[in-house]
Amino acid sequence: MQAQTVYTLFLLFFAVSTLGQLYLSLRQSAAVRRHYGQVPAAFAATVSLAEHQTAADYTLAKQRLARYEIIFQAALLLLFTLGGGLNLLALLSQKMLASPLWQGVLLIGLFTVVSTVLSWPFALYRTFRLEARFGFNRSTAGTWLADQAKGALLLLVIGTPLLAAVIYVMGVMGNLWWLYVWLLWLGFSLLMLWAFPKWIAPLFNRFEPLADTDLQTRIDALLQRTGFQSKGVMVMDGSKRSGHGNAYFTGLGRNKRIVFYDTLLNNMQPDEVEAVLAHELGHFAHKHIVKQMAVTFVLALAVLYGLGLLLPQPAFYQGLGVQYPSHAMALLLFLLVLPVFTFPFAPLASLMSRRNEFEADRFAARHTRAADLIAALTKLYRSNAASLVTDGWYSRFYDSHPGAQERIAALKRLYSRIK
Repeated sequence: MQAQTVYTLFLLFFAVSTLGQLYLSLRQSAAVRRHYGQVPAAFAATVSLAEHQTAADYTLAKQRLARYEIIFQAALLLLFTLGGGLNLLALLSQKMLASPLWQGVLLIGLFTVVSTVLSWPFALYRTFRLEARFGFNRSTAGTWLADQAKGALLLLVIGTPLLAAVIYVMGVMGNLWWLYVWLLWLGFSLLMLWAFPKWIAPLFNRFEPLADTDLQTRIDALLQRTGFQSKGVMVMDGSKRSGHGNAYFTGLGRNKRIVFYDTLLNNMQPDEVEAVLAHELGHFAHKHIVKQMAVTFVLALAVLYGLGLLLPQPAFYQGLGVQYPSHAMALLLFLLVLPVFTFPFAPLASLMSRRNEFEADRFAARHTRAADLIAALTKLYRSNAASLVTDGWYSRFYDSHPGAQERIAALKRLYSRIK
């Protein structure tokens, strides 16, 4: 492997990734503008023109911000790699600590701090300008700062020992280090899935048992019909930060919990909430989460194996502008440039996710009513100011859920057959 080859391939994929992201964003904005003056026929009776145009304005604003972020992140990547930023951080870590292991931990820590602080202007603008402009932000400056502090503390307490263990294993386990690191990461990921609902999530939000007894009765009946066991149905104070509504499952094994945002419950009828829950149960019934975890674990193993091949290659570092090779530098550099090379494969992950959503919708239509899920989704589109129009190519790359028109059309076909 030659350094020039690495350099050329990186710049080629960097250009494809950056220009591709910008092109797709522009396509999405153009599609939204073309349909700005008319509500799609499938929603003409349920979404007003004013609501449709508000959603379009919200989407256009998000896409404008996204394009600035794409350019900023691209410049930052070049600055850290070919611009010598990682070299400066490596030199600083070497001056501060003597141990190679802790130099590596500090190197990655410094990178995390610098990249996080540099991204704050976008996060602040998104929360306190863009989201506030469209009436979604409920967060205060104090809440935002507290979230940042809690996240940093968790990263320090949990991430530092894990990172030190990974770097240590990379140094002592020989050519098969990547397998042992994968096993370490696998165990850590499963532990976090188990611990998140009980120990981590409550640090950021308040969770209370569902107080609506009639709704709880409906949910219990649905859980019994579908054979699903849960640790409980909880309501999260999502309105503390945002006006967006959502619902999700969290936890592992017997520690699974159903979580509703309070904003979602306040906006829906009981039969609509039941339909949303049935959709989420469909993911478990079809083992989507287990399958996605399996794919993630296999891909992680492949990524670590690839890093194992590159780690001893001087050209890997030289071609990307790095002068101080180490186990930590190899890990950081590889993970930093990996998205550039995987961007062309994004449609595969999105396609699998959209297929899972359709399958979960069909499950919900069998165990509740398709009409109730249609009504619930329409309310979510309206309350979240979600665009009813999506460019086809943008959707192929980015959308984990089917577009609004495609999804509602599929549910209406189910409804007509079931009825």
